[in-house]
Amino acid sequence: MIDLTSMVALRAVDAHGSVVEAADALGFTPSAVSQQVKRLERQVGLPLLERVGRGVMLTHAGRHLVDEGSRLLADMEALESGLHEQATTVAGRLRLTAFSTAMRGLIAPVARDLLAAHPGLALTLSEREPWDTVDLVATGHSEIGVVHSWGDVPLSIPDHLVTTELHRDVADMIVHRDHPLAQLAKVTPHDLVGESWIATPEGTICHQWLNRMYAGTGHLPQIAHVSMEFDSHLALVRAGLGIALIPRMGRAELGVDLVAVRVVDPVPTRAILAVHRRTMGASPAVTTVLAALAGQHDPGRSGSGRNGPQKSAEASD
Repeated sequence: MIDLTSMVALRAVDAHGSVVEAADALGFTPSAVSQQVKRLERQVGLPLLERVGRGVMLTHAGRHLVDEGSRLLADMEALESGLHEQATTVAGRLRLTAFSTAMRGLIAPVARDLLAAHPGLALTLSEREPWDTVDLVATGHSEIGVVHSWGDVPLSIPDHLVTTELHRDVADMIVHRDHPLAQLAKVTPHDLVGESWIATPEGTICHQWLNRMYAGTGHLPQIAHVSMEFDSHLALVRAGLGIALIPRMGRAELGVDLVAVRVVDPVPTRAILAVHRRTMGASPAVTTVLAALAGQHDPGRSGSGRNGPQKSAEASD
């Protein structure tokens, strides 16, 4: 009989392209993943992987096994969720993947209370980009993902995932207190034409939103410096090297040198979303964690404007 644990390992290798990456996603050692795949090959009597360069890819038999087996794994997952629902048990291992500001400003504040209230629940947390998070949940390598969606910047979510909106987060323009813009109560993108920006790398959702925010001005934002971390953005603004657009959730203390100014027309707003597989919908562990995240007070709602809420963050999201 085909071993389901080995099936999960093979699917992870397919999703990540290597045994090492699959092991990292599953929380196993590469040796353990290799042994699971070899066990599966012995069970079916066919090679399932072939080496390509430094990575591996599925053979024709491996592809058939993963494609057909994924439906079986989904059915088993739904069966397990239903059993837990009947037992009303908040227990088991739950992998939660999120972008960094959500990890700090949303998940960390509730994780301890969740684990204390439900001793049978084991949470495994990891930080990833929203696109990676959606992929991990979609392919069964994470049970819950927390992502963000900015305005009309697309975030593709497969049909077999369920989306729950947790919060709405707003970003402010951060400037040095000596900057002329620091004296304004609010600014529009037209006010920001010609300003030097500290921004996240090209290709990130935040960078895409910054570009779209300038639509209608006839200009693109002038990117002076690029950094993955919002804490670094604050340091560069504090040094007088430019301005930055930083969400409120998880933002570090601004201190006396920095000022948060509201941006309007449009207001930079992102939806904070949780995603999970439809087959996990009956799981008490999933519904309990989602309820805790949705009920968590968003520090960004406590204030706005020039001083703004002040928390901590990274911008790889």
